[in-house]
Amino acid sequence: MAVHRLRRAPVFPDPRGAEENGLLAVGGDLSVPRLVSAYASGIFPWFGEGDPILWWSPPQRALILPGEEHLSRRTQRALRNAGFEVRLDTAFPAVIAACRATPRPGQDGTWITSAMVEAYVALHRAGLAHSFETFFEGELVGGLYGVSLGGAFFGESMFSRVDYASRAAFRKLCEVAWSWGFRFIDGQLPNDNLRQLGARTLARGEFLSRLAEALDLPTRRGSWTGC
Repeated sequence: MAVHRLRRAPVFPDPRGAEENGLLAVGGDLSVPRLVSAYASGIFPWFGEGDPILWWSPPQRALILPGEEHLSRRTQRALRNAGFEVRLDTAFPAVIAACRATPRPGQDGTWITSAMVEAYVALHRAGLAHSFETFFEGELVGGLYGVSLGGAFFGESMFSRVDYASRAAFRKLCEVAWSWGFRFIDGQLPNDNLRQLGARTLARGEFLSRLAEALDLPTRRGSWTGC
């Protein structure tokens, strides 16, 4: 298998041909058509500041399926008493900026580069990227953002400035996604946090099959404010 170099057209090679570590392609751009093509193919960008754009199709994928999300009893009690308000699509640039600024255990720096911020804000303006924002007493204290195509939500990142704030946003995401008949929430790479939230680890082939089914559903394009 070889890593593909992308050309000008926003198309991708078969994601099943990725390297063992999931790396599929390099180059291209982060335009809205390219990103839509990537997510519709089960591919996502992930690279560091100053590095070339790298595109990934990992051999295993973390998916949260309808009704399988998990919040501990302690978390549920805390959320009942926290006084949070969760809004949708009212502060997307602030959410992605906060995700970029949040330190991650075991990571040196952030993968949310300045180019990524610009690209996902453009995707938001196109009505395909969405934010779930947790407010407390009028202040943004947590949230998450991701991409929506068909009946799939591709989670990108989350942050908390106070305890349980990102959990409140995640709970709202699940409520909205399942009420609309979404087939899954994609967490991309499996990790302990996603497993605690109820994610399954699926092989690439099964993920791609589920993705094809999800893409048969119409995309809820546009602002989700008020949902």
